[in-house]
Amino acid sequence: MGAFLPVVVPIFLVVGYGYLVVRLGLMSDAAIDGLMRFAGNFAIPILLALGIATLDLSANFDLAMLTSFYGGAIAAFVVGLFGTRFLFGRPWEDAAVVGFCALFSNTVMVGLPIVERAHGAEELGRSIVIVSLHAPICYTLGVAVMEGIRNSGRGVGRTVLRVLASMARNPFIIGISVGFALNLSGLPIPSMARDALDMMVRAALPVALFGLGGMLVRYRPEGDLRLIAFACAVSLLVHPAVAWALGRGAGLDPAALRAAVTIAAMPVGLNAFLFAEHYGRARRVAASTVLFSTILSFTGVLFWLTVLG
Repeated sequence: MGAFLPVVVPIFLVVGYGYLVVRLGLMSDAAIDGLMRFAGNFAIPILLALGIATLDLSANFDLAMLTSFYGGAIAAFVVGLFGTRFLFGRPWEDAAVVGFCALFSNTVMVGLPIVERAHGAEELGRSIVIVSLHAPICYTLGVAVMEGIRNSGRGVGRTVLRVLASMARNPFIIGISVGFALNLSGLPIPSMARDALDMMVRAALPVALFGLGGMLVRYRPEGDLRLIAFACAVSLLVHPAVAWALGRGAGLDPAALRAAVTIAAMPVGLNAFLFAEHYGRARRVAASTVLFSTILSFTGVLFWLTVLG
């Protein structure tokens, strides 16, 4: 518990500050919208690009570990998608957002610090391999499903082309693609350009967190509490449980199993809200799920740390 508090409390403070500023009328909704566009369309994609560009993708690579983590993530996405549609009767686009909430855990802001504090810096390598593929896999799946839903009924070929075209224009996918291109090509980033990009990266998450707090003034959870509870449960229960079962079945060594399950037990990531904001669907559900899952993850993280040893 003590290791978790210093990581999560600052996140809540920034979100709460954004909420308070807007609640007191010190910033307008239009200003918050501008901040979120900056974060989602520019700063976060640069963060993704630089993060992937500087990773050693071959270090600590373990296919069984990745299969365990992403098998759990995809299972959570499927449960979230179809559960939202058939249990709650929400439109398919809202269902895709809830599925993405269940899929996209907070691997960077919460996951890596928890792994380091709980298991030691020597075990960070495996977790970084998981994180390096997290945005590409999750965004590719989420964007493909959302665009497939939006373009359904137009023929398979046309739908695939529309999905690919939309993904090519998506700021997150662009950032991910640039990152992999830089990583695989080995091209250096000029120092002055790198310094400028680093400034953008440092602004990305604080701005997004502050903006999320401001957005919560608009998107409060009235009427959506059952769906929010469902999204939190799928993210916090299904993902780590499936990852643990797959890892045990694959005979993962203890360190790889700890990495896969600990990262899977993290709360819903902020990018889930940015995904909802980008598509303009289920924003209130996504925003509240990010916050409530972070609160609820205290118990889940402590449980899995105890189980994993």
